This record gives sequence, structure tokens and C-alpha cells, in this order.
Amino acid sequence: MGEAALLAWAAATLRSATPLLLALLGETLTQRAGIINLGVEGQMLAGAVVGFGVAATFGQPLPALVAGGVAGLVLSLVHAVLCLGVRANQIGSGIAVWMLGLGISSYYGRAFIGGRVTTFGPLLGMSPVIWAAILLVPVVGWWLYRTRPGLVWRAVGESVDNAHALGIRPRLVQLQAILVGGLLSGLGGAVLSVDYTQTWANEITKGRGLVAVGLVIVTRWNPFLVLPTALFFGLCEAAVLRLQAVGLAVSSYLLACLPYAACLAVLTIVQLSARYGRDMPEGLKDVFADSRTSG
Repeated sequence: MGEAALLAWAAATLRSATPLLLALLGETLTQRAGIINLGVEGQMLAGAVVGFGVAATFGQPLPALVAGGVAGLVLSLVHAVLCLGVRANQIGSGIAVWMLGLGISSYYGRAFIGGRVTTFGPLLGMSPVIWAAILLVPVVGWWLYRTRPGLVWRAVGESVDNAHALGIRPRLVQLQAILVGGLLSGLGGAVLSVDYTQTWANEITKGRGLVAVGLVIVTRWNPFLVLPTALFFGLCEAAVLRLQAVGLAVSSYLLACLPYAACLAVLTIVQLSARYGRDMPEGLKDVFADSRTSG
């Protein structure tokens, strides 16, 4: 494989990884505050359809990305109201948000099927969105581990009761975490439709939101590990595209499963390892325990 081919593969990996990176970063922050949100998929879909709609209408990618992020944030409010307002089960609430986002995007996205939009010009050979997403990872990591607000989020994720005893308002922190997660997942969806594919199709996310929720375990709830985890998914997807381009005699449907199967394999290995669960915020353990009790 020549140098040009390697550079093209690296660029394809980064383009594919960016939407997942944003959603994974958002869900990592949400879970660090003791909240799990299975609605990431729905929030990404909402961000994707709103972002594409704005880009198709006004022809400007930046407002489209902003609108997509806001759409994800607004949809995440449903999860916040259900979990923090009426104390609903977090797993059930997340599924409801997922289905809501799927329905909204399928209904309003009908007019955009097959459409095309223009995106940003390249910066150093790639979209500036990619560079911004990569830079966001160390910024978020520094914020979480080196600032007082980050310490507060981690304290709430470990124990709501202890945080409250320290004078922290845990529900407010968790609300902020849900909204930040919604913003980043909506932004990831908008990046997917406006900057990566530059088109719209029903269920365009193809499970990326669900993958993001699972891969938080692989990142060990550490923002610094979000980038390599997302790049692994992007590398697998870029490999699929390359295999399809060379005409490999394998069903395209089977090839499309490769990135998800690879992530599932890594997730399984992590769960079977001796370190599994050690880095999980204590508050999440209570969520899973409540879900098993409810079931």
C-alpha cells in the first residue's frame, strides 16, 4: 500500500470517527455524573435531520451544526424531565428518547431523502470540524480532572447523597450533564449528515448512538480515551469502504457489520477483563442495580 493510499485511509478514518467521537464524549460526561442515556441514538438522529434541514435551506454548514446540537439538547430535556423530574427508570427513559428521535427524524426527513448539501472547505487537507473535535477531547479531559466543576461532576457520579452532604446540588449537576450529552450527540448527528455524508437518509446514524453508549465502558469513563476508541471504529469503517471499493466478493450487508462486530468484540474483552467495573462511577452501579430490580 502506497503512501497516498495510507493517507487516504487515515483521512477516511478521521472523517468516520468524528460523529461517534462527539456522541461518545457527550455520553462519557453524562455517565460521569451518574446518568446513563440510551437515547443518544435518537438525539443524534434529531441533530442529523435538523442540521441537514438547515444546511439544505440556508446553504451554510456552521448554523446547521449549531442547530443540530441544539436539537439534540432539546430532545435530551425529555430524558432530564423523566429521570430527574419524575424519577423514571433511566433505561426506560433513554429508550423512549431513542424512539422519539427516530420517529421525528423519519417523519421530517422525508423531504430531504437523496438531497445534497455543501460543507466547509478543507483545513490542512481535512474538514475543520475534525480538527475541532480532536481538540475538544483534551479540553474536556482537562476540565473533568483539573477543574473544580469537573471535580463536582465526578463527585455527583460517585454518590448523590455524599455530594448533597457537601453542599452540592446534584440534580442540577446531572441536568447539566444530560444537556451537555444531548448537545454533543446532536452535534455528532449534524456532523454526520452535513459534514461527513453531506446527504440524508432515514436512520442515517445506523446505530452509532447505541455504539457510543456501549463504548463508554471501553473508554473507562475517561475522556482522554474517547479519541482512540472512536478512531478504532473509524478505522474499521474505513476498512469496509476500502474492501467494497476493491470489489471483495462478500455481501455488502455483511461488510457493513464489521465495525459494529469489532466494537462488540472489544467491549466483550473489556467486560471480561479484571479491570471491568473498577473505573465505573458508583452512581452508575446503582442505576444498573435499580434496572435489574425493576425488571
